[in-house]
Amino acid sequence: MLEVGTKAPAFTLPDQNGKEHSLSDYLGQKVILYFYPKDNTAGCTKQACGFADRYPEIREKGAVVLGVSKDSVKSHKKFEEKYGLPFTLLSDENVEVIQAYDVWKEKTLYGKKHMGVVRTTYLIDENGVIIQAKGKVKPAENAAEMLGEL
Repeated sequence: MLEVGTKAPAFTLPDQNGKEHSLSDYLGQKVILYFYPKDNTAGCTKQACGFADRYPEIREKGAVVLGVSKDSVKSHKKFEEKYGLPFTLLSDENVEVIQAYDVWKEKTLYGKKHMGVVRTTYLIDENGVIIQAKGKVKPAENAAEMLGEL
């Protein structure tokens, strides 16, 4: 996980509509950048819906939410439509940004080791500096916790 006080790594990724987003597009506002393992899984759905429920309050506080996983643009679009998500989902199929933010780790599932995204949320300030870094977040609590940080 990246350290608080570090400049957030720059990136450009496509969203659920295929539109490119760069971190620099969001200078001047806070960014809740959350990394999650997979669209349409129980924990990831709970986390995304938590951010969706609190999105108006997050926007009132001058922040945006960007969710990142290695799922495809098409998968993100289905996820967005199924749950009415009002924020941007970014596709990192090459795992470059996921690695740059140090959230690609060895995990164990049913006794088997594999590489995957460790659920992590960063709060980036108006100047592109990480001001909060939360690792192994609980999906149901993440949105409320981040709202409290704003």
